[in-house]
Amino acid sequence: MKLALIANPAARAGSHAAAATRAAERLRAGGVQTAIVSGGSAAESASLLRTAIDAGVDAVAVVGGDGTVNLALQQLAGTGIPLGIIPVGTGNDFAATLGLRELDVIAAADAIASGATRQVDLGRVTRPDGSVAFFGSVLASGFDSKVNDRANAMRWPRGGSRYNIAILREFVTLRGIPYDLEFEDPDGTTERYRGDMVMATVGNGRTYGGGIPICPDADPADGLLDVVTVRPAGRLRLLRLLPMVYRGTHASVPEVAMRRARSVRLSAPGVTAYADGDPIGVLPLVVDVAPGALTVFAPAE
Repeated sequence: MKLALIANPAARAGSHAAAATRAAERLRAGGVQTAIVSGGSAAESASLLRTAIDAGVDAVAVVGGDGTVNLALQQLAGTGIPLGIIPVGTGNDFAATLGLRELDVIAAADAIASGATRQVDLGRVTRPDGSVAFFGSVLASGFDSKVNDRANAMRWPRGGSRYNIAILREFVTLRGIPYDLEFEDPDGTTERYRGDMVMATVGNGRTYGGGIPICPDADPADGLLDVVTVRPAGRLRLLRLLPMVYRGTHASVPEVAMRRARSVRLSAPGVTAYADGDPIGVLPLVVDVAPGALTVFAPAE
């Protein structure tokens, strides 16, 4: 097997480069022909990955977190070329959905070398200009996308704790946002909702923000999206909701609604959506599911 191993040296001040070297050595020891592809930016890494795919690699692996994984998703969706993940990023939420989050560099490399694969769905976003992008874990809009924006701008602390701090800071200006949502249900019927909401979140995977189970029942291989919406309530009441979100038990709260859908159109003024932790577009956006669009190296369920 010929494999291109992608690492972004700009992430975590270059620490991913050391992990990439260790992973490459382990993969080669397992009989995998491995070439490290490293760009100085996301755009350069994407260009190098496209070149590797055009050259005929059999598989791709990434060393990093959800942002680096998302870069690879854009090139691999629908190709059948399998993706491996060495989860050394801040969040690693898509890796967690695949059962890889707790693996260290060596164990993750061994999972790739074993050659076991499965197919999973991807979320697909269509922007007003017709351009399309994919995501693996969760798309956030509203309060949680503002949390992402704040967390990404923070230099300290590292890891998932910075999301917790960003959440508390965003509560200071929390307010309802007028949303217009249109759902295509699993049976093909459509429904529309208009009204104020705090947030509207669309999950292909279960977690975001470094392990927060916002879509606790999402299955990345069921051909459906999980949509979670939260209606406005007092700040104190919503603050009390947070421990339930961290436990994944927030479905019992009256202001929270969860549903499964084939697609959803999200529209709200002045809201930027985030997917896999990075901005993906300004609403309105259409989000649907791309069933079985990605082949991944992953432990058996």
